[in-house]
Amino acid sequence: MPKKRSGGGLSPTQQAAKFLGVSVLAGAVLAGIAMPAVGALGLAAKGSVESFDELPVNMKTPPLSQRTTILDADGGQIATVFSRDRTVVPLKNISPYMQKAIVAIEDSRFYQHGAIDLKGVLRALNKNAQSGGVAQGASTLTQQYVKNVFVEEAGDDPTKVAEATQQTIGRKIRELKYAIQVEEELGKQRILENYLNITFFGEQAYGVEAAAQRYFSKHAKDLTLPEAALLAGIVQSPSRYDPVNDEAEATKRRNVVLQRMAEVGDISQTDADQAKKQPLGLKVSKPKNGCITAVKGAGFFCDYVREIFLTDPVFGKNRAARAKIWNQGGLTIRTTLDPQAQDSLQDSVREHVYKDDEVATAASIVEPGTGKVLAMGQSRPYGFGKNETQINLSVNARMGGGAGYQPGSTFKPIVAAAAIEGGMPATKTYSSPYEMEYPHPVSTCDGTWNESGATLTNENESESGPYAMKEATAKSVNTYFVQLISDIGICPVTEMAQKMGVERADGKKMPQVPSIALGTQEMSPLTMANAYATFASRGMYCSPVAIESISQRIGDQTKSLPVPKSTCSRAMSETTADTINTLLRGVVEDGTGRQAGLDNRPSAGKTGTTDERYAAWFVGYTPNMAGAVWVGDPAHDRKMQQISIGGVWHDKVYGGEVPGPIWKSMMAGALDGRPAPDFNLINIPEPEQDKDKGRGHDGGGNGDDKPGNGNGGLIGGLVGGTDAGGTDTGGTTGGTDPQPTFTLPEGFIQGNDNGGGNGNGNGGNFP
Repeated sequence: MPKKRSGGGLSPTQQAAKFLGVSVLAGAVLAGIAMPAVGALGLAAKGSVESFDELPVNMKTPPLSQRTTILDADGGQIATVFSRDRTVVPLKNISPYMQKAIVAIEDSRFYQHGAIDLKGVLRALNKNAQSGGVAQGASTLTQQYVKNVFVEEAGDDPTKVAEATQQTIGRKIRELKYAIQVEEELGKQRILENYLNITFFGEQAYGVEAAAQRYFSKHAKDLTLPEAALLAGIVQSPSRYDPVNDEAEATKRRNVVLQRMAEVGDISQTDADQAKKQPLGLKVSKPKNGCITAVKGAGFFCDYVREIFLTDPVFGKNRAARAKIWNQGGLTIRTTLDPQAQDSLQDSVREHVYKDDEVATAASIVEPGTGKVLAMGQSRPYGFGKNETQINLSVNARMGGGAGYQPGSTFKPIVAAAAIEGGMPATKTYSSPYEMEYPHPVSTCDGTWNESGATLTNENESESGPYAMKEATAKSVNTYFVQLISDIGICPVTEMAQKMGVERADGKKMPQVPSIALGTQEMSPLTMANAYATFASRGMYCSPVAIESISQRIGDQTKSLPVPKSTCSRAMSETTADTINTLLRGVVEDGTGRQAGLDNRPSAGKTGTTDERYAAWFVGYTPNMAGAVWVGDPAHDRKMQQISIGGVWHDKVYGGEVPGPIWKSMMAGALDGRPAPDFNLINIPEPEQDKDKGRGHDGGGNGDDKPGNGNGGLIGGLVGGTDAGGTDTGGTTGGTDPQPTFTLPEGFIQGNDNGGGNGNGNGGNFP
């Protein structure tokens, strides 16, 4: 054993001699360079030639993590996301000044030595022995590159990062062996290229391209001499030489690099002196990372894309494997987002609901027949501040959304579809009384529902049947649809819902109870938009998709990744879908959704307002687009009564009155300039007793306000009326002002006191 110093450790010279003998200079790299010259050094870690030889021959080189770019359907950039902001570039796209500067300051003998620089080691040993500490290092660029590979492999795991950078002989020996391998396999130019792409330059910039963008807002190939010298100087200590936070210290370090370049002959002394006089010339670009930076209000759609990647098995066998690919980055993700539709959605949302309103709105648009998500947004922006949120109100909980919202009467067409698909004629008539007890027993998928005592009502006493399906759908008659589901059973309805992709937002099973006919189960806007797209595509359900294609760049290679595909299946016959389309066309022409009807193309849809007005909906479609709009309090605390929304005061909110106009404006802009195909409508005869009945609409508390049109009805004229006046020439029922779904609402007999019984009475029910 060599003699030990009184301090218990070997002298720098003794350490160097020992390591030269046992580890092909590996120990010399560590001794007196990477560690103080005192204390035990733990040679047992890898302290022999045998253990050195036992190290794996091939270094595991992980792909460099890079930024991921998310694009819309037209190729426009939505956002960039990254765990490390890096863009890998070839050496030819890096300024020659930058190449020379980093070599001059970090390893001036780079082109003269192999994996280890013996002269540098001895020089550093001598310097450190004189200082009694670590005054100078001697790691070559190759060794530094290998160390950075270890750090890259560790990712964001702090324990692994510590292991990758710990000052131990074992790590230094492993580093040296891999450095020898790298020198043999890659050559100097490739090592320099890899080093410049992997190293950290501070301010969240990894690699020289990201650094050039961060500090100078330019590409690495365009860096000037003083700019290159500044970046090269940062590498030694990114925090100490950060030019953004300490310009003076960064300037000193830059000038050291310039002087060193002159000393090794890369530039003349005159060039160095002139460059030293120049200001830093920073043009800093802030890091733009994450969905919070998304344009067109697409932050929530961006987050939806991320959730798809992390949850879909097509990207990996488990979430950890998928997260590894996502964090590695280098992805270019082309999505289904339609920029015209997205712009229109955001414009409509901003116009109708303010971000600081007591309630919020969320909307989604999908393409029938493909399942493509064309637009997604909400009134409360993506963020962390006041009146902002990171909860995507448009999607289910497992995809980053909330627990969902009761869709109210927008669920009724699903009940109708189940009935018609099972053979029920669209002319089916029920007594549909104003008030009734839930019928029982009612068949379910696994037995019967048999509870008594629960009652429900229509909007007001004027809504008393009999009604056939067409008028009951237009006016959203609660008792009609409860009688319908009681007749056909609950199982066909839940099975139809499943075929249409309708599920609770919280992922729980839909209960087998007749009240589901009134929309009591919480859904998300995307779910409802995609369900109605099934009607638009004449009965074909297509699962929603948001990703068109993904390419991944690894090194200088680019490959395509598989992406989830929409699965399409027939949920109902074309005849059933055409019948529903005819029914829902009537809703926007003569029913509760008249304020949502599009002016220049065929459209169909359904309103919905829930119990106590915690939520209001309009879900509608054309043959080529389907969209859903929800308005309400995400926390389910604020009833939408006596409330201002978008600067407009509402005594009570109705599905056709607030969500309807949002939908209309959103869809009109999204469809502008696009084909306007018609539905395949069918003839649904009106029962004899319905021919003389007036038509109603969701008009905020009033029936049809045109004088003399006969739409007021007997009871409406007696208790309601409107301010428009008119003559009582019409039928027997009032208009269709919707009210909550299944409880007797406050003030169910409404109207303005100056109507004078002129035949334009109130009415309606829960849209």
